[in-house]
Amino acid sequence: MPLVDPLPADSDAEVAELAKFFNETLGFCPNSVLTMMRRPAIAKSFIALNMAVMENRGRVTSALKRLIGYVSSHVAGCRYCQAHTIRAAERYGADADQMEHVWEYRSHPAFSEAERAALDFALAASQVPNAVDEGVQARMRTHWDEGEIVEILGVIALFGYLNRWNDSMATTLEEGAEESGRQWLAHEGWTRGKHV
Repeated sequence: MPLVDPLPADSDAEVAELAKFFNETLGFCPNSVLTMMRRPAIAKSFIALNMAVMENRGRVTSALKRLIGYVSSHVAGCRYCQAHTIRAAERYGADADQMEHVWEYRSHPAFSEAERAALDFALAASQVPNAVDEGVQARMRTHWDEGEIVEILGVIALFGYLNRWNDSMATTLEEGAEESGRQWLAHEGWTRGKHV
């Protein structure tokens, strides 16, 4: 049961208009945003940050950003965000081999060296305490420019916020996200957990 129930999507017209962004990424407005809507300034700021972080500016593709978000959310243990990120990765055309073998990214041929560096960075940056060391930094600098590193860390930081929000709220998982979680993550032991 969620700590705070989400509001109806039309509770705040301005937030509802901004939240149409999620219709593209997920196919629905997430319950997390509908909960944030109880304080419209938080919802609006979050949506603006999400749009800025997830903007596709080149080599850090929309699909890769969602896989980075998935790895980060898996480290944090947030099953809600795991389902959301894998659903968005699927909707943005992530390679099925990458989604099925995301935890084999270090050796699976579906991943490039640059993607491996980014996913290692996500893994290290999402741990508590933070595990980004000089070796992780050096690999990032080898494969990504400074703007791209900022984009990648933006995704990791955004999901740090979302993981805490959704696990603390026990946000109810939407049907579409649950379907994607079952399809792509169940073989890794994924379940809805508290997000019922």
